[in-house]
Amino acid sequence: MTYPLPSSTPAQLGLDPAALERLMELVTRHVAERRYPGAQLAIARHGKLALARTLGDARLDPARVAATDDTLWLLYSNTKVLTACAVWLLADRGALSFTDTVAAHVPGFEAHGKGEITIIQLLTHQAGFPSAEVPSQVWDDHELLRKTVCEFPLEWAPGSKVHYHRLAAHWTAAVLIEAVTKADYRTFIREQVIVPLGLGDDLFVGLPDTQAERAADMHEPGPDGRPAKRAEENHAAFRRAGTPGGGGYGTARGMAAFYQMLLAGATTRATDPTATWGCRCTAASAPTCAARPTPSAASARWRRRAPSATAASAPRIAGRTPTPACRSRT
Repeated sequence: MTYPLPSSTPAQLGLDPAALERLMELVTRHVAERRYPGAQLAIARHGKLALARTLGDARLDPARVAATDDTLWLLYSNTKVLTACAVWLLADRGALSFTDTVAAHVPGFEAHGKGEITIIQLLTHQAGFPSAEVPSQVWDDHELLRKTVCEFPLEWAPGSKVHYHRLAAHWTAAVLIEAVTKADYRTFIREQVIVPLGLGDDLFVGLPDTQAERAADMHEPGPDGRPAKRAEENHAAFRRAGTPGGGGYGTARGMAAFYQMLLAGATTRATDPTATWGCRCTAASAPTCAARPTPSAASARWRRRAPSATAASAPRIAGRTPTPACRSRT
């Protein structure tokens, strides 16, 4: 699979080459001092990749393995954006509306006073259950995941404050995606968001065992200040799980491309890698298209109908793909 962003020099993209050089010197020194085993950096602007560098090691034991540009790193909370993008895609298709309550699509979620929590409150850390936890058993039992999420207790009134939901909100978003699409949330994110953008080799929510050798081990400072391996994250079950709020894996260049496409408006509409955008754009070339996409009239109609969508009708609605039209034909 071809990486979708073309390369350019920092100067051509209006970046300060000297500043980037200082950044690289800093990271290189940190790796040499063993503050962390390795690092991967990517910087993109205006739909082009200005820098992609990998330094140090991906693993230290049982033997040192050098990191490469294809090494996959734990994305931590960057995963939240991939999960949220899948929800945006469903909203764009008319399967749900951001003003819908979560309970409208996930029966049972209304327990413990959660019935009025809207999807937008969920995604903007206003749901009111930031400390809720899920057990590792849900990684392989999504019915248990649904039950666990529905039993989350409130800590305060939804919408009354913004407080970072480390994992709970996006576990709920995963349950929402599964309720609407009748598919594993990891499969939906991969097939409807990641692969259509040409990033199937660079981003994963749920890392298959066949890609495990590409994954870097994650470390933190140990008692002696040297990198110590984080046991809770460096095993196959965690990587396969694809925790929707912090367990994705990817390359730095992959996330750089994803964010560039997000800026260009490509991510919620690029459901077919061969589809055109009403001009000469494709999902891959959209970030560099001079004419940004705007929703078609049909897409707008679907969004207006979104509040009436139900969990039963969603799979049918979600299959409809709007055809965006560029503001000008080139």
